[in-house]
Amino acid sequence: MKRPAQSMSLFAGVAGLGAALIWSYTPLTSSHASNPSPSTDPRPVAVAGALPAAGFTDVAKTVTPAVVNITTSGAEEVSDGGRHRGRPDDFFGAPFGPRRFGPPMEPKERRGGGQGSGVIVSPDGYVLTNNHVIAGAKTVTVILPDKREFKGRIVGTDPKSDVAVVKIDAAQLPTIPWGDSSRLQVGEYVLAVGNPFGLNSTVTLGIVSALGRGHMGITQYEDFIQTDAAINPGNSGGALVNTRGELVGINTAIFSQTGGYQGVGFAVPTGMSKPIYESLVKTGKVVRGYLGIGIQDLNQDLAKSFGVTGSNGAVVTDVKEEGPADKAGMRQGDVILSFQGTPIEDAVTLQRAVTRSAVGSNATVKVMRDGQEKELVVTIAELPDNPQVAKAEPGPSDQPLAGLAVQELDRDTAQELGLKGKVHGVVVTAVDPDSDAERAGLMPGDVIREINRKAVTSLKEFDQAASRLKKGQTVLVLINRRGASLYLSAKV
Repeated sequence: MKRPAQSMSLFAGVAGLGAALIWSYTPLTSSHASNPSPSTDPRPVAVAGALPAAGFTDVAKTVTPAVVNITTSGAEEVSDGGRHRGRPDDFFGAPFGPRRFGPPMEPKERRGGGQGSGVIVSPDGYVLTNNHVIAGAKTVTVILPDKREFKGRIVGTDPKSDVAVVKIDAAQLPTIPWGDSSRLQVGEYVLAVGNPFGLNSTVTLGIVSALGRGHMGITQYEDFIQTDAAINPGNSGGALVNTRGELVGINTAIFSQTGGYQGVGFAVPTGMSKPIYESLVKTGKVVRGYLGIGIQDLNQDLAKSFGVTGSNGAVVTDVKEEGPADKAGMRQGDVILSFQGTPIEDAVTLQRAVTRSAVGSNATVKVMRDGQEKELVVTIAELPDNPQVAKAEPGPSDQPLAGLAVQELDRDTAQELGLKGKVHGVVVTAVDPDSDAERAGLMPGDVIREINRKAVTSLKEFDQAASRLKKGQTVLVLINRRGASLYLSAKV
């Protein structure tokens, strides 16, 4: 292992992406298109199976009156870069060209506005849309397909799921009835309705191409419906409906190399958006369940290190002191196998299950600890606004410690890294390109806290632990990366 030079430079690498996840939201550059008003009959059409063209026509006539155009205006702070951190239209070039992600820039004020879509879900004027459509807006205008315009009042927003609710003062409005997104199947027909590029009342047809999409980096809580129904800028907040004319999703983002439709769109399912809508209307906020743990996915190498068969499960990387999990006896390094009797596939699966649990309820959690299964009973708490234990994103996990420079973690270095509280270990100061350490996913700024479940609090302990490693041995390394704990598994 190399000892560092006197000076130290800490940085994080940014990988370029050939394609970009882009919010389907349009900057407002011209007035909305004037289309003929469709029928305002709010009744859903009961149809099933593979429909002929006439069946799709009936569904389209039924749902389009309840999909509105939302325009916003006012000054706001936006970011020029970074991955899905600014307003969605910041990820479109001109005209909607490809955009590569780079380090985030400082926010700046922009004057103007944008437009998106929304869905009327109650006759008295509650409209469901995306948070990014109305975020930062000073004024919100809702335009119905029959050209009536209303001033919209923001009832509540949930940036963590990108869902928002707007209210207009109107009555006897056409609506789209709620559907059950849990009954969707891959290959099922769906229609996307919205206002792409300001073209009102646009309907596109496709199929459900995947369900339960997570790890997309779009929102904090993800359970997306993936569809190939054409979705373009301006479709954000619009309706995804099934062949019975029921709302099953809110169109949110597209995956694109050009800024336009390329066959992959994402919608927030009603199984997620409906409880959020009800909570926002009733209380103005969203209440989620909370365990007080940090988690990461379990891969094959980690599974071997923790004595788990297969690679399903979520590894506990941190336990919040005096949190619900801590009080139930959960420990760092436990592998969660099931929650309330439901097998846990990965960290996203666990996150969904916990956040949807009722606050105050008791949950049975099965964990693997030191090769033995244990059952713990945890009382679900309410997720705080700024939970201090977070989910860390792993890097590659092939090999490790060659090509690594480390130094002891002192107070100044910990402050530079933004670490709070007592974090002990050695800090990685440099990683040789194309080295085993780089392939393992270690990065400058990582703090190594454990090697093979043994604490590392000094360079001496690091050297002792490294000297015990044998060629070909699998090594389990616990690191702290930007305040979140993460396990890496590698071979020497």
